[in-house]
Amino acid sequence: MSHQLILGTAGHIDHGKTALIQALTGVNTDRLPQEQERGITIDIGFAHLDLGDHQLGIVDVPGHERFIKNMLAGAAGMDIAMLVVAADDSVMPQTVEHLAILRLLKLKTGLIAVTKTDLVDEDWLALVEDDIEQMVEGTFLAGAPIVRTSATTGEGLDKLKESLQILATQIQQDRDEDEPFRLAVDRSFAVKGRGTVVTGTVWSGSVSQGGGIQWLPSGKPVKLRGLQSHNQETDTVRRGQRAALNLADVHHTDIHRGHELADVGYLQATRCLTVLLDMLPASPQPLKHRARVRLHLGTQEVIASVRLLRGTSVEPGERAYAQLICAEPIVATCRQPFVLRRESPLDTIGGGEVLIPVSKLISRRDPEKIKKLDCLHHEDDLIRAETAIFFKADDPWSDFDLCRDADLSPGTISSILEQLEQQGTVITLDEQQRKTLRLHRDVLTPIRDEVLRAVERLHADTPLARSIPRQRIAKHLHYSRKETIEKVIDSMIADSVLIGNEQNVAHPKHEPKLTEDQKMLKNRVIDAFHRAKFQPPTVDALVSEMSSSSGEILALIELGMSENHLVHIHEKLFLHMEWERELQKVIHAAMQDGQGLTVSQIRELLDTSRKFAVPICEYLDRIGLTRREGDIRLLK
Repeated sequence: MSHQLILGTAGHIDHGKTALIQALTGVNTDRLPQEQERGITIDIGFAHLDLGDHQLGIVDVPGHERFIKNMLAGAAGMDIAMLVVAADDSVMPQTVEHLAILRLLKLKTGLIAVTKTDLVDEDWLALVEDDIEQMVEGTFLAGAPIVRTSATTGEGLDKLKESLQILATQIQQDRDEDEPFRLAVDRSFAVKGRGTVVTGTVWSGSVSQGGGIQWLPSGKPVKLRGLQSHNQETDTVRRGQRAALNLADVHHTDIHRGHELADVGYLQATRCLTVLLDMLPASPQPLKHRARVRLHLGTQEVIASVRLLRGTSVEPGERAYAQLICAEPIVATCRQPFVLRRESPLDTIGGGEVLIPVSKLISRRDPEKIKKLDCLHHEDDLIRAETAIFFKADDPWSDFDLCRDADLSPGTISSILEQLEQQGTVITLDEQQRKTLRLHRDVLTPIRDEVLRAVERLHADTPLARSIPRQRIAKHLHYSRKETIEKVIDSMIADSVLIGNEQNVAHPKHEPKLTEDQKMLKNRVIDAFHRAKFQPPTVDALVSEMSSSSGEILALIELGMSENHLVHIHEKLFLHMEWERELQKVIHAAMQDGQGLTVSQIRELLDTSRKFAVPICEYLDRIGLTRREGDIRLLK
């Protein structure tokens, strides 16, 4: 299989980028009529260069300062940068700005093509090359090949191809084949008889004919009708290729540049990104807290508000942690580079890399959490994974989420999680499939502490109760998900930190604290239920009889249930445990003949009224002793 890479141009307007690409490939990338009429590139164009073992998809970008937005869309996803400088002009403003953008986008490999060499003499060329070397000093292009070319005479084209071949050979594919598929859309149009077609650069993974993918930021699943790469039908497109995808059930006006296509579940739309900012030293002014900027991420441009996590401004040349609050939904992955431009005037002021692609607001008063962001741009996969899980807090997450949030390949996830679990850094609370909750230790420990404190507070508030209903604990910890609290309580019961069941929970050392009067009142309440047999007293009747409050009576009834003196039958209906056992014994014996009993017969059998017989029958159905068929009950 040939090595697939993306070559992108950069450079000032009218420096011959498009002419050079046409001389190399035979393709005029200026496809728009207005581009051909005016002789300038307005939007990104595409070509293909076959270098034998290496196939280069070429993205030609506009050089005019008014079209930097389009240049940024084309620069996303480049593997090799070709900075173009015209020999008759030398270094110009957009040469410098384009180089700054390539640096912000973390480009690592490239060369410089000096064009129009047929228009100048040798001495001038030497001066131009000196200017170029000074400009690229300290950048990824320092020491890169400088190739003299002329699209008119053909000078240097073979050497340029040779240099590109060497660079392509040196680039190591450091991404696994099983990476999730991701493509950034840069064009969308309709083809007669086929429908919607989108084009873009495949950033990672692969997708095959008939496969299912997701359209972001809408989140809708879409199906593929067909695939092309470099105008050729194909069954599969993969990382490093330019691709055209024919989509089913999507109108071409609904999907556009800035949108993305990816494996289902990989990307997630958000309006909040946590990032590491890098301000350009040449930025005209500091970036202030809450400033509005133009965020260029992938092929998308959105207006965003900068929320600095420390201080009130970032000076030119400085770095800072921040959150970008976007005006529109956007998608990203951990360590994805971005560029920032001023809202007006349109200057490039900096960029950086995404740290948390689906982020919650981080308090500016939480220095420990802000410091932990250091780990998200660490080279160690294990450190990034641990930190990404920490920032998930108690939200559920999948292996795909971890790929996105820690910039990991799927093939590494299993071993990384195994290591983190062995270290005790990540703890699994529920082994049930599809319901497993995995939390970072530093997230779980505070939640357990809060649950324990809540139980202790509720015990203090209800000293007569032996246990606390679970739902009351969840209400006290409303800032955590109810499902999380349930699983944390289960784990604490399993570890003997708490005792309880599916309904109630208690501290193991807790004992109800009753005064002597309350002890006597409890005995009177239980005795009242014992004397009443199958016509138990209501709470209101007990309140009246014992001159007490309904709250105190209910608390004593709950205590009686926890001590196995009383059984809850229905709403506020309770039976003494002795009569509940007798109930089951009598009903079981009476139904042995298989004939069953009506509610009226059960009422007579228990010597009670219909008011009590109906809920008692429903209780027997609920505990599985009987079943209802029409108007009769039978043994189950």
